Amino acid sequence: MRETVIDPRFANRERQPGLDLLRALAIILVVIYHAGIFGFTLPHRLHRFGWIGVDLFFVLSGYLIGGQLLAPLARKQPMNLPRFFSRRALRIMPAYFVILAVYFCLPSLREFPEISPLWKFLISIQNINLRGGTAFSHAWSLAIEDQFYLALPLLLIFINGWNRAAFIIPLAVFIGGLALRGTFAYLNPGEAGVSFSGFQKFIYYPTWTRLDPLVFGVVLAALEKFRPSLWNRLMNFATWLWLPGLAAIAYGLALGENDLTIATCVWQFPLIAVGMATLLVCAVSPRLPFRRVEIPGAAFFASIAYSVYLSHKLIIHAIIQFCSAHNIALTSVSALLLVEICIYGAGLILFLSIERPFLQLRRRIAH
Repeated sequence: MRETVIDPRFANRERQPGLDLLRALAIILVVIYHAGIFGFTLPHRLHRFGWIGVDLFFVLSGYLIGGQLLAPLARKQPMNLPRFFSRRALRIMPAYFVILAVYFCLPSLREFPEISPLWKFLISIQNINLRGGTAFSHAWSLAIEDQFYLALPLLLIFINGWNRAAFIIPLAVFIGGLALRGTFAYLNPGEAGVSFSGFQKFIYYPTWTRLDPLVFGVVLAALEKFRPSLWNRLMNFATWLWLPGLAAIAYGLALGENDLTIATCVWQFPLIAVGMATLLVCAVSPRLPFRRVEIPGAAFFASIAYSVYLSHKLIIHAIIQFCSAHNIALTSVSALLLVEICIYGAGLILFLSIERPFLQLRRRIAH
């Protein structure tokens, strides 16, 4: 393919339409969710379910990054960690630091006046002791991914050669997550179950309570690399998995429709993670059309997803100011179209001006 391809990551390899579709779906869900909670609401408040887009991002990251790290181990070769970390840095840091500079140098553009300390963003622990109602709070998920990028290679070095680790560690993380969420929910009672502030601070944002989708993604990558016969059986069975996967997601969302109970805190995230992992299997299975059929626009949204995620709350805030100055109702069709167009337009500009040049640099120096 030509060097002028919009996304340099795919200059010399084919895209996977199924994964593009999932990544596009993830960013669309997140954008709809955040736009909705800032006032650009959809009929019947359908935007309230969009937060699960982050869990879909986590499953994708677990599968893709896990696959990159596990591939050489499956060939009995060592991981090239300098290459891995340099590629990750060139992928995520440039656009991230540009948006971080905007938040701290131009505070009038923030969606909220208050923001976590800069040092937390610099070392990617902004999700710890985080509460809602602060600017750039959506970077909590980026912190978890950064921590995952650091921890997974070190963990794989430690357990390489220990065959039972592939079963014991994911199971321990899963059970530990259930126990931690249950404990924190119990320790933070509210008027109708669990305190929402306690839920945010101790359950929703921290790394140790949100590992299920990342772990499930890595498990799928491990099956693909180390158990090809089992992976092939899973691929062949995918036609029967999409409906249970959607059911798990729907049930997880239904748990959150009532009061915030201990059961909701314990089971909602793993149910949704299982559902998202199932959809990933369906997306890459040759038995289903998602792997072969390119949905128009999916590759575009997938390519700019990271830049859109970084910048979208700044754009939402700007459009709110514009609509207020021109007496445009946020729930009007014109406002909804305007905010969506501007969000993806700004994401495209950030991608082309910052993210893409560094991806091209990555191809040259860290291929």
